[in-house]
Amino acid sequence: MKVIVVAGTPGSGKTAVLINTIKALKNRNYKIAVAKIDCLYTEDQLRFRKLGIPTLVGLSRDMCPDHYTIYNMGEMVSFARDNRSDMLIIETAGLCHRCAPYTESGLGVCIIDATTGPNTPLKVGPFLSTANIVAITKGDMISQAEREIFRERVTEMNKECRIIETNGLTGKGSAELAVCFEEAPEFCYEKDQLRHNAPFSICTLCVGEMKIDSKHHRGVLRHINGVQKYIGE
Repeated sequence: MKVIVVAGTPGSGKTAVLINTIKALKNRNYKIAVAKIDCLYTEDQLRFRKLGIPTLVGLSRDMCPDHYTIYNMGEMVSFARDNRSDMLIIETAGLCHRCAPYTESGLGVCIIDATTGPNTPLKVGPFLSTANIVAITKGDMISQAEREIFRERVTEMNKECRIIETNGLTGKGSAELAVCFEEAPEFCYEKDQLRHNAPFSICTLCVGEMKIDSKHHRGVLRHINGVQKYIGE
């Protein structure tokens, strides 16, 4: 089985791009399963199921959606195997710009919105810099010069990635993405691991402290001047 992890900024058009890509893959007779991970609410599973695709939904709630995706990878792989799928596509909400849920033997796809500004690729961290594929959406809404600057910023962050310009409405780029999904390596769950470590900082805010002054907090803390320290057990 092949496993494709798709991450990206909110509103970048991840689901729309995937719908078009899945249609192209179905025409090639692939059996696909989808795991849709969101934070609080989603109806996107209905769009996948209309295509006849078995879809597992997970809501991370007060947990980082990328951490949630990593933690539940075994459940999602089992779901795909139970459905005798050739390919598991995991769409994660990807809200934390410090996380990267891609694994060594999976295919990592970053979907990013070109209208968010030319410096966005410099801000989003490992889920772009460790991706195999960077799919740029909404490029038709900006000028040619802006598109070229955006692509340059992407390559500054990830020189090895393949850039595909996509459009969730027209289906542009979906055939090219489908070929990339086809060429993904075989997934090896038992021996797999993350490409990049998750954030190592844990503090009392993470476990529910609501007071707002630094004197109330413990754990791995970073001050505004960049100095980091550890306080407490």
